Amino acid sequence: MRVFQSVFWIVLVGAIFLGCKESSTHKTSTSTTALPNYGQVDLDHVFEKRESEVPEQKILEQTIDQYYNRVWERGDLWGGFLVAKGENIIYESYRGFSQDQNSEPIDKHTALHVASVSKPLTAMAVLKLVEAKKISLDQDLKTLFPKFPYEGITVELLLSQRSGLPKYEYVIERIKSEPIELSKKFLTNQDVLNLLIQYKPPLARNPDTGFMYCNTNYAILALIVEKVTQTKFPQAMKEMVFEPLKMKDTYIFQEKDTLSAAKSFYARGPRVHPYDRLDLIYGDKNVYTTPRDLLNFSKAMYATNFLSKDLMNRVFTPYSNERPGINNYGFGFRMKVYDQSSKLTYHNGWWHGTNSVFAHLLQSKVTIIAIGNKFSQRVYTALALSALFENFPIEAEKLKGDSLTTSTGKKSDQQGSSE
Repeated sequence: MRVFQSVFWIVLVGAIFLGCKESSTHKTSTSTTALPNYGQVDLDHVFEKRESEVPEQKILEQTIDQYYNRVWERGDLWGGFLVAKGENIIYESYRGFSQDQNSEPIDKHTALHVASVSKPLTAMAVLKLVEAKKISLDQDLKTLFPKFPYEGITVELLLSQRSGLPKYEYVIERIKSEPIELSKKFLTNQDVLNLLIQYKPPLARNPDTGFMYCNTNYAILALIVEKVTQTKFPQAMKEMVFEPLKMKDTYIFQEKDTLSAAKSFYARGPRVHPYDRLDLIYGDKNVYTTPRDLLNFSKAMYATNFLSKDLMNRVFTPYSNERPGINNYGFGFRMKVYDQSSKLTYHNGWWHGTNSVFAHLLQSKVTIIAIGNKFSQRVYTALALSALFENFPIEAEKLKGDSLTTSTGKKSDQQGSSE
């Protein structure tokens, strides 16, 4: 009997010890960081119950299912698709493959490249540093990079796509001599900055004179995150954004991921789209994530304590008002401004075989996510589903007729979004 009691207590104490150790390990791995981060957001208590409710949800599900069958199934699109209102995932589906030879079927844990949908995440990391007073929106880049060759460019102008900086993907094609950077298999963000400093290509336009979508802006913002945090961007994003928001399958693509990461494909074949020398530049692209993880990010952005009220308002302020029209840009978000009470906020992405949509609807608390890894501009039609929840006339028109089953938009900028 005494032997039994001794064994019992040993097992009990051991179980308690292991339980405490596991708990401690879990806490350490999720959000222990000295960097400013979004750990203050409680994802389980962002919404009131009514904000997740959908009147006649079955009918809505059927409508979205008809769209999905018409566009994704018939068009043989690959990737992940999700529509949610608040906490409520209304519709979710996955199809296709993440590797060559039709291997590794895509599921809810398959991280796919979202191309320029990376920009909203980069912007929020930068704004967390602004909130923590590590940098300021009006800070001149020369104070961060003393050799930066251009005057009057601030953090705010990078975020709002108004810097006038030349596009790095075109700069490297126009350098006549052969810098050592261009002999590398992959260029880095630091290489981009070095080329700007060494060759000082002319600005595309004077700073703050107009909107110009430019990936250089967000590549430089990633360098700012590294400079201020003294942490490489992939790790900084993990500590500041991904881990605190329980984005467990999300990461920044690096060279070590070239074999294991989900591939993107040409439309026909399908054949794998090969990597090129721009594929390691991050900030403007290179977030690999899932619809479920991106939903967590969207949910967090609805939280009242995500950022200070003033900064959050600035995210969705339209900064490009030189020409009349509904299309505009905030901090890391595109928007269609129909009137003061109707604003469609979103970002699209395109890079190689990737097409993506991330819509974060301010009034209805609806998130629409579409990530395609086999090239098709029809992925962008997912944005039209926003008209099922709010009054967006142009998107409502797209839901009618045959426009959803044909190519929509145009290839604007590399990695950029299709309007």
